[in-house]
Amino acid sequence: MLAARYGCARGGVALRRTKHAVRLSDEQRARLRTLVGRGAAPARRLTHARILLKADQGEGGAAWSDAAIAGALEVHPATVARVRQQFVAEGLDAALDRRAPRREYARKLDGAQEAHLVALTCGTPPAGRARWSLRLLADELVRLEVVDTISHETVRQTLQQTI
Repeated sequence: MLAARYGCARGGVALRRTKHAVRLSDEQRARLRTLVGRGAAPARRLTHARILLKADQGEGGAAWSDAAIAGALEVHPATVARVRQQFVAEGLDAALDRRAPRREYARKLDGAQEAHLVALTCGTPPAGRARWSLRLLADELVRLEVVDTISHETVRQTLQQTI
């Protein structure tokens, strides 16, 4: 019954039918085993390598279920499914490595505005103040009409990058 439901049996282990079946080549399997064996990689990368090794339904693969992998590696079953999906859709490197952020943020200040901010920061603070605060700098940039609006956090990030 299990063999009919999940596909043909291999060595007494029923292969599961899944939308994102992981089938590693011998080269990929060796690469993952070497990575895990060394243990000198970020924990996330090692966990994803272990997930792929356990999920492998190819020749010589463990072919564990998502729930069994999640229990053994102490990760959420959704993580197992996501790693499996990334491997099938994008390949081994995409499943192992952290994805670069997809969003890009427009710069709030251009070069001239940043220069004005730095010059203002290096100048003398307002009367009654010992030094510039981020909020004072933001308010001063708006008062001088360098920008329409700006938050103190943007001022902080800009100064952190330039100084």
